[in-house]
Amino acid sequence: MAIKTRLKIMIFLQFFIWGAWLVTLGSYMINTLHFTGLQVGMVYSSKGLAALIMPSLAGIIADRWVRANYLYGFCHLLGAIALYYAAQVEQPMVMFWVMLFNAMVYMPTMALSNAISYFCLEKHGYDTVKDFPPVRVFGTIGFILAMWLISFSKIELSNMQLYLASAVSLLLAGYSLTLPQCPTSNAKRSQSWVSILGLDAFVLFKQRRMAVFLLFAMLLGAALQITNTFGNPFLHDFAINPQYQDSFSVRYPSVLLSLSQISEVFFILTIPFFLRKYGIKQVMLISMAAWTLRFLFLAYGTPAGFGFLLLLLSMIVYGCAFDFFNISGAIFVEKETDSRIRASAQGLFMSMVNGVGAYVGAIVSGKVVDFFTHEGVKDWQSIWLVFASYTLLLGVIFAFTFHYQHRPEESGGEVCRSQ
Repeated sequence: MAIKTRLKIMIFLQFFIWGAWLVTLGSYMINTLHFTGLQVGMVYSSKGLAALIMPSLAGIIADRWVRANYLYGFCHLLGAIALYYAAQVEQPMVMFWVMLFNAMVYMPTMALSNAISYFCLEKHGYDTVKDFPPVRVFGTIGFILAMWLISFSKIELSNMQLYLASAVSLLLAGYSLTLPQCPTSNAKRSQSWVSILGLDAFVLFKQRRMAVFLLFAMLLGAALQITNTFGNPFLHDFAINPQYQDSFSVRYPSVLLSLSQISEVFFILTIPFFLRKYGIKQVMLISMAAWTLRFLFLAYGTPAGFGFLLLLLSMIVYGCAFDFFNISGAIFVEKETDSRIRASAQGLFMSMVNGVGAYVGAIVSGKVVDFFTHEGVKDWQSIWLVFASYTLLLGVIFAFTFHYQHRPEESGGEVCRSQ
């Protein structure tokens, strides 16, 4: 089987697992288990807490001691066990601890799947900037199909979503054993503790440009967590209004939300063009503008008439908002770091986005939702407007603090040139 096909299967299953529960678990906890907004945010924050350390640690281990594909499979095996147990939990704190363990073994697989893909593509003579996005797009397809299966099967408010995710995680654990073996680094070890512990990627913070880039990637990670946590509960709440009870948005909210991932498919394929022509700074600014539009459209969207068009537009701009900072950011980090610490650098990037950013986004968004909840009714318009203001402010500050000079005539096989 061709290497690209093998990687596509890996990425497909990787994100199918996430798509089976990430968007709908919040609705299950709110509507079935009757958790509060803060309790839901707390459970989702477990992903952020785990991502603070685990992706970087896994990258370090994969760089130096254990082959990435073996570590990848072991993490998914443990994840299958955790998700199976989570399906049986009904208490907020127990759910937090179980999902924290699941996150501790799942989040490293995000960075490891990138590292495995980059290694295999380069080994077979492919250009990662050109050839990785078409592989990565199968992750988006997997996420979409998982959401459709959950929604059309009417298990958005059921624990069956967790059982499904567990089964696919077990399948991927087995499949990982068939992946090409990724060698550990044979480079001579420095005697410094930083190098011995594999913390080389943290030297990126000594570079002002990379430090600023990672900071804003983290802050955008908070925006991503907001929609992951409360996008589905937002659509379910339209059922309170008799006018919308039988609308498509209420009956199949995950299918509507999946249009966001379908949009990703298109925007992923545009990344090589935008990176080479405009550079990472402009791409990040476009992402921040798209996040602002995403929240504005949600604020004024409804399941009927012109409001439904706004909901559709919010799904479309999500693809741009997510891909232009997450996928482009991973490629930027790949090209800006030494080959000996690439897995560690990818782990660091994931820790900033899905760690600090996700934790802050989950906790703060939960408090914002509870603040705008009165007698059990959530003022979603005010909630989304708060988040729109946040991403707009990020864009303005980023434009003046990230110093970057793009030279498309010199880009060639590189993403950019930075000053």
